[in-house]
Amino acid sequence: MKRLLLIPLMLAAVCRAEDAQPKTAEEILRIVRLSYALQNHKMNGQLRDDATGRAEPLTLTMENRVMRFLFTNEPKEIVHLDLNTEPATLYQVRAGGSSQVQGSQYGSSLRGMAFNYEDLSLRFLYWPRPQLMGEGRVSAQKCWIVRVTNPGKDGPYYVVDIWVHQGSGGAAKMEAYDRNSKVVKRYQVTKVQKVDNATTLKELKIETLNPFNGDVKARTYMTLDNPEKK
Repeated sequence: MKRLLLIPLMLAAVCRAEDAQPKTAEEILRIVRLSYALQNHKMNGQLRDDATGRAEPLTLTMENRVMRFLFTNEPKEIVHLDLNTEPATLYQVRAGGSSQVQGSQYGSSLRGMAFNYEDLSLRFLYWPRPQLMGEGRVSAQKCWIVRVTNPGKDGPYYVVDIWVHQGSGGAAKMEAYDRNSKVVKRYQVTKVQKVDNATTLKELKIETLNPFNGDVKARTYMTLDNPEKK
């Protein structure tokens, strides 16, 4: 597997992790952040609710260090992530204008799916003092496991564990915990597709969990077509 394209926490690493030889958790997260920032693609796809089958078409573009998610169903909406700032800045564009997504909105569902604005913001990639927890495997691929802790009180996540693919530097899996140390969100790449010399995302599974018993409350799949080079 040469490059792994993982969205929204999961886009192809431009530099290979084994070449960079990261030795600390911060170095590993720096590679993941770089993988988001340097892409230049356009992809069509959809979000699909597993329980109802309802689908939300989307177009994702990545250009000039900005990721834009365009939703064409009413109410039309664009969510764009500006990676030129640190941490990255998330904006929402609807009829009437554009506004920066605030902390109180991070836990809100995106298009009624098991996907929220925190997931798109990538804030946890910038949280201070990350910890390298060891190694694991996702779909038989070796990964580093990096743990980050929310330094503030806003947002739905307190601790996030990120599995970073050692071959590509892309994030392959994420688990998020609330302030009671209960898992509340999980997402993982379930299908990939070959495009030229890259292995890109075909399907991403996003699950919201009941913190009291671990049951899956909602499940959304993000599927994407072959990327178009811009």
